[in-house]
Amino acid sequence: MVQFNAYRRALRYFFLALFSVVVVSVATPASARPQQNGHHARSHHKHEGHSARHHGRHHIRHRVRVSRRQATLRSADSAAEAFSNNSGFGSSNLVAEARRYIGGNPTGRGRLWCARFMNMVLQRSGHQGTGSDMARSFSSYGQRISGPQVGAIAVMSRGRRGGHVGVVSGIDPSGNPIIVSGNHGNRVAEATYSRGRIYAYVMPAS
Repeated sequence: MVQFNAYRRALRYFFLALFSVVVVSVATPASARPQQNGHHARSHHKHEGHSARHHGRHHIRHRVRVSRRQATLRSADSAAEAFSNNSGFGSSNLVAEARRYIGGNPTGRGRLWCARFMNMVLQRSGHQGTGSDMARSFSSYGQRISGPQVGAIAVMSRGRRGGHVGVVSGIDPSGNPIIVSGNHGNRVAEATYSRGRIYAYVMPAS
C-alpha cells in the first residue's frame, strides 16, 4: 500500500513537471519576440540602406538630366543670341522696303514676278535694277560676294521652274539665309531657304 501511494505521488510529480514544460513551451514564442524583432530590425535597416542607395542613384540621375537640360538650354540661348546679333533685321533700307509688301503682290502680275518685284524694291529704295524679269539676271548684277549678308540679293534655282530671287533679311543659326521675295506662294513672303539652293549673292548697285 505504501509503495502504491509512493507511485501515485511520483506520477503526480511527473504530470506537474510535464505541465510546467508545456507552459514554458507556450510562453517561449513571446520570450523569443526580441530575437524576431532583432531580425525585423536588421531587415528594416537593410531595406533602409537599399532605399538610401536607390535614392542616391535616383538623385544622381536627376542631377545629370538637369545638367543636360541646362546645357541644352544654354546652347539654344547662345544660338538665339548669335542669330539676334548676326541677323541684322532692319539694317538695310532694301529689306525694309521689301517687307512693306509682305502678304501682297504689288506688281500686278500673276506669274514669274519675283524679279519684277526685286527690281521694283531696288528702284523704290534708290538703287538701279537689272531691267529684266528673269531671276538669273541678278547673278551678274552689282557686286558679287561670297556668302549671305543682310541687304544682299540672293539668286537661286528652282529646277525646271526657273529661278528665284529675293533680298536677304537675316541668317539663321545654321547659316541658312532668310529671304524676303516676291512670288513665294503667289505673294511676298519672308522665309528661310536652304543655303545649298543659292548660287549667287550680290550687293545692289548704287
